[in-house]
Amino acid sequence: MLAFSGRLFLMQADNKRFAGKPLGSAIYHGTTTVGLVCSDGVVLATDTRVTAGGFIAHKRGKKLLKIDENLAMTISGGVADAQNVVDTLKYYTNLYRIEKSRPMPVKAAAQVVSNVLFSSRLYPFIADVLVGGVDTSGGSIFNVDFFGSKNQEKVVATGSGSPVAYGVLESEFKEGMTAAKAYPLAAKAIISATRRNVATGDHFDVAVLDKDGFREISEQEKDKLLAQFTTDN
Repeated sequence: MLAFSGRLFLMQADNKRFAGKPLGSAIYHGTTTVGLVCSDGVVLATDTRVTAGGFIAHKRGKKLLKIDENLAMTISGGVADAQNVVDTLKYYTNLYRIEKSRPMPVKAAAQVVSNVLFSSRLYPFIADVLVGGVDTSGGSIFNVDFFGSKNQEKVVATGSGSPVAYGVLESEFKEGMTAAKAYPLAAKAIISATRRNVATGDHFDVAVLDKDGFREISEQEKDKLLAQFTTDN
């Protein structure tokens, strides 16, 4: 995850310093997450390494989380902050399903996350998330940062390993490709980032959301993808 040693106090007198350093010098560490919009749904993928500065705090952290049968999120940032946002979205999606007797649209779910993060911007949750899923309008993915900015994307990567992931995605992703072809590409982007970014690593998770709901690929499928994309370089 991104390693922050505290929260950003914008209300304090000296609002140009963070953790004893100039605000402009704050450094983000850790995590690679990927989201792809496909012709028949969306694909989300993450690595599993959780870092605290230079310390690997956990090797199998869960950064890809199911919200509802049609919705999922990837998280990066402070673990507790990101999990709080996830729990809040789960509450509202469950409430929406009970009241409306249908799942929450993806855009509405992203707006809930945006509202939560924007409302706490003076004492922000340090979290950068992808909200992805399918609804009556098809598949869609939104990237929401810790100030609540929301952007809809066709292909997106976040975290310190994102430059490597984008190198793979921008050369091989084709708009309109199926989820069956897209999820190996998402895995390849994450695996590539684990080899070039020290705060990304250990393992990866990949999920597909389509008309049949949420499906996370099995360990056997992951082993095949690792064997396919592992090289001696």
